[in-house]
Amino acid sequence: MSEEIIINELREDFNIQVAGYKSNINDFKQLMYDLNKFNPECTIQLMNAEGIAGKKHVIHATIHAIKSFSRKENISNDLGLEICVRTSGQRQISQALKMLGIKNGDMKVCAVAVDCEKNIMEKLEDVLGEREDIVLEAAADKLKELYGILNVEVETTGSVSKILMERTSLLIIET
Repeated sequence: MSEEIIINELREDFNIQVAGYKSNINDFKQLMYDLNKFNPECTIQLMNAEGIAGKKHVIHATIHAIKSFSRKENISNDLGLEICVRTSGQRQISQALKMLGIKNGDMKVCAVAVDCEKNIMEKLEDVLGEREDIVLEAAADKLKELYGILNVEVETTGSVSKILMERTSLLIIET
């Protein structure tokens, strides 16, 4: 069952859903085409789940992405790409895509849906394959290497997830 997060920001409700999938992507362009057929009013962003430190990390970044548009401090003009940028904690779109981008082949995929129908994650199984939220769980060693996190940072904050959420929050200061 899909977990839904609903936030109210500036009198607008946003429905956020996050799920993980084990996928074999044969044709990235076809996958993007298939995703665009779901609902043009809905935002679906796919990211490499190996760069995700759990659902809280993604939800935190998604909320920041949504709020960045209302503050007119967005880095990208596309909400999906803004989610990727905020999740990566990077200001550079190219760096965010390098860290969290989807590629052809076997992948663990994190799907984020904003303002989509309630059963969107089940529908995504048709194009992404089997849903397995466990792929969203933080693999601390991989994340430390990907994001250049030092052991002393983890000892100070308590977890890689907290560090990544802090980096997302710090993007506000840098704008």
